[in-house]
Amino acid sequence: MSAVIEIAGLRKTFRTLRHGSRVAVDDFDMVVEAGQVHGFLGPNGSGKTTTLRALLGLVNADAGELRVLGEPSPEQLARVSGRVGAIVESPQFFGNFTGHRTLRLLAVAGGVPTSRVDEVLDQVGLWDRGRDRVKAYSLGMKQRLAVASALLKSPELLILDEPANGLDPAGIREMRDLMRTLAESGVTVLVSSHILAEIQLICDHVTIISQGRRVAAGRVDDVLAGHDQHEWRVRVADPERGADLLRTAGLTVTVHPDDLLVVGGAQEPELISSTLGGQELWVRELTPIRPDLESVFLDLTGGAALPRQADDAGPPGEPLIELDLTDGRRVDA
Repeated sequence: MSAVIEIAGLRKTFRTLRHGSRVAVDDFDMVVEAGQVHGFLGPNGSGKTTTLRALLGLVNADAGELRVLGEPSPEQLARVSGRVGAIVESPQFFGNFTGHRTLRLLAVAGGVPTSRVDEVLDQVGLWDRGRDRVKAYSLGMKQRLAVASALLKSPELLILDEPANGLDPAGIREMRDLMRTLAESGVTVLVSSHILAEIQLICDHVTIISQGRRVAAGRVDDVLAGHDQHEWRVRVADPERGADLLRTAGLTVTVHPDDLLVVGGAQEPELISSTLGGQELWVRELTPIRPDLESVFLDLTGGAALPRQADDAGPPGEPLIELDLTDGRRVDA
């Protein structure tokens, strides 16, 4: 597979009005291969949204190399922009326009056949609400409309920042199914989300950023396996006797009121079963305790809070304006 996103040594510094210079991203690397559904995770202030902005030419990087579909960004981004669909942070629409009119205007402006409007409304589940004004939409419906706008160009690369924001459980499942369908059709998807259980279900690869630096990257299964402590939950009729037998066999055991926590290697289920069964203490339950993406995320980021809004926003009370040190422009935080 060829890389559709390449980021090497990205660095970006902002100057806040109250706290002075702040490094948002520092020597950050990320590669997204064609055909992947790639999760991009990071806590509040980790630099995730800044990375996406730099990748799409919305802010100027201080250092590093960025490529989108093989072209350097932002220098040659225009060459491939028609093949990229993206939503970054909360989208804004004219409230008095209908969803259909909004997408039609975007299609005309982007040189996209207007026939795509009805197609993408159907894709995101807004077919029956397309003629309603956007101001009557819920937060989740506006998010669906944003995803629809990103799909207008039938992109090869789709970048979605918190696409499940405001969606109810049924909407989250529909968004998951949509991303899977897009991936099966050959679209590469880069998605950020604070719903880590969804990322684990949807994505095959993941990159985790903390304090502006990459702390993990790779296949989701490999990242989880790297934090597997080979723990097992064991239930027997006599936990204390069971713990003594397993310790004698060389295993580390912690006794809980209802079960035993046993730490060992990949072959330990056989040893646990044979050790206890050999003394006629029969195993009622033997369950592996495997790490999930949330526990690994919290471990790698020091228990940092998951993002609820823009992940690069300043501390409480900080004016939501930042100065891009590259050319002094004001940049929305």
